Amino acid sequence: MNSRVNKKKFIYLISPNKITRDFYENLRLVLNTNKISFFQMRLKKYKFSQKILIGRRILQLCRKKKVKFIVNDDPILAKKLNADGCHLGQKDMNIAKARKVIGNKIIGVTCHNSIRLAKVAIKNNASYVAFGAFFPTKTKKVKYKASISVLNKIKKFTNIPIVAIGGINSDNYKNLLLNKASFLAISSYIWNNKKYKPVKAIELLK
Repeated sequence: MNSRVNKKKFIYLISPNKITRDFYENLRLVLNTNKISFFQMRLKKYKFSQKILIGRRILQLCRKKKVKFIVNDDPILAKKLNADGCHLGQKDMNIAKARKVIGNKIIGVTCHNSIRLAKVAIKNNASYVAFGAFFPTKTKKVKYKASISVLNKIKKFTNIPIVAIGGINSDNYKNLLLNKASFLAISSYIWNNKKYKPVKAIELLK
């Protein structure tokens, strides 16, 4: 995975927890802004068969705009969908096993706020490492808090992309980019924004 980042495409968009009827049209409009490098399908409460159907529709939209389609938690689902890769939490399948399932595709790893976990992920050839939560978030319960110092430390010994996650919005995103976060993982700010529709919300991230 190339560590050089297109500065205009720094957004790593994560799906809403629930797929509503207007989701696909909103996703199409959001992808048309050309600000997104990755889209992660993160659906905790759906059956495997439902994820297949949803994932196929998302994949078509992502392919048209050359956005990398990532599946959360499940390398087997990622392979079934022919996704561009998968994202692994610390309690998911390990990288070595995931590689056997999906081969030489993107594998990202959640490292919370831990340099030690990041070093392990890098040693095992992770494609990127993700840190967070940087800010309070309603997307999921926050057990770990990350700080700018983590970004500065990790940059001293690796060139692989770093994804920042957790409560990122138009008011707080710039400081993360200035401190060398490669991509910003965003969900609720886009999908659950009470003030702006998804396209407007993403356009405010410049």
